[in-house]
Amino acid sequence: MKILFVCMGNICRSPVIEVVARQHLQRAGLAVEVASAGTEDYHVGGSADRRSIASARAAGYDLAAHRARQVSAADFEMFDHVLAMDQVNLRALRSVCPRQHGHKLDLFLRHAQVSPPDEVPDPYYGAAADFRAVIDLAEAGAQGLIARLR
Repeated sequence: MKILFVCMGNICRSPVIEVVARQHLQRAGLAVEVASAGTEDYHVGGSADRRSIASARAAGYDLAAHRARQVSAADFEMFDHVLAMDQVNLRALRSVCPRQHGHKLDLFLRHAQVSPPDEVPDPYYGAAADFRAVIDLAEAGAQGLIARLR
């Protein structure tokens, strides 16, 4: 099983979801490969946002090795699920996803059976509490994924 988490720039939400999900899935003994990417190329090659790094570190997750990348055509073939953080990025994915892979697309929180909300809000223009909220949603979503995969 391979899951790709997608936000806009791949520096705030999707890398956090990736590291949180990886750790929780490993602890649960599930062999699931996870990765993250962005729909836009703004930050390709750059590290995660410093505020995401700090909030993740405070919660026990390491984002130091993360390097942003943009979704590629090969991702739709390679991954079993391509999960967007919000409707804006889900629409962007639908616009470039080959028809035969459209069934792989969903919202992360909806797919992970977490509600409400359906979306992980973008903390980029927010405060530290907004970055912490992403961690909380990532942890809830990871538990939802584990329940769904079992």
